[in-house]
Amino acid sequence: MPKHPTTPTERGAKHLVATNRRARHEYEILEPYEVGISLAGTEVKSIRSSKVSLQEAYCRIEGNEAWIYGMYIQPFPQGNRFNLEPNRRRKLLLHRWEINRLRAHTEQKGLTLVPLSLYFERGFVKLEIGLAKGKKIYDRRKDIAERDTERERRRELFQRN
Repeated sequence: MPKHPTTPTERGAKHLVATNRRARHEYEILEPYEVGISLAGTEVKSIRSSKVSLQEAYCRIEGNEAWIYGMYIQPFPQGNRFNLEPNRRRKLLLHRWEINRLRAHTEQKGLTLVPLSLYFERGFVKLEIGLAKGKKIYDRRKDIAERDTERERRRELFQRN
């Protein structure tokens, strides 16, 4: 008799752990990708307790592999000798054709890979990365102005009702 899923994570819902808010502010995301990530057991336990930061993280493609650098995972308190270095590089799990496609895009001028969010999906840790292009200062100002006008519009609509 099959076991019925009881928690949202088992049913396939996403459980968001960490986001990189600065990435969406500084970059224009052209294509998002959902990738797996190779982790140790104590790292997964730290991620479950949200002890992770994507603020300084970046992705690179080296050879035929994709890596994430600078993602900080706090050492698990009960992990003792099984804990690994908090800022070590970690391998991203992608198909070969995805890696080849991303390599071709990142070799173009001005495109890079940035981590956007880290979450659990069906019990697996997934990382959302984005193929991104850096924004200019005037693009950032334009985005801020659009957000402000949208906020004002919603405020007026709320006051009318």
